[in-house]
Amino acid sequence: MMNKNMMRQAQQLQKQMAKLQEEIENSKVENSVGGGVVKVVVTGKMVVESIEIDPEVVDSEDVEMLQDLVQSAVNGAIEKAQELASTKMGALTGGLNIPGLT
Repeated sequence: MMNKNMMRQAQQLQKQMAKLQEEIENSKVENSVGGGVVKVVVTGKMVVESIEIDPEVVDSEDVEMLQDLVQSAVNGAIEKAQELASTKMGALTGGLNIPGLT
């Protein structure tokens, strides 16, 4: 049985977690590859917001290289966004592994 103090603490933690989740969702991370020729921005919701490609890297004779660069930049940005979410949630939960969070 939870006492009132424990309930209050649980409610505070829930509010903090909701605020933190909103911060994470509103955050953005950038990743670039190939010396900056491909840049990708991903939101905390794991949505690709933008992709910038330096026109000099566009070569109709080597489309595979451009595809690889874009794939690598996107995957790296998603990984950074996941790390950001995990780090922020880990700081709040003290490293507790709570299913469904992150």
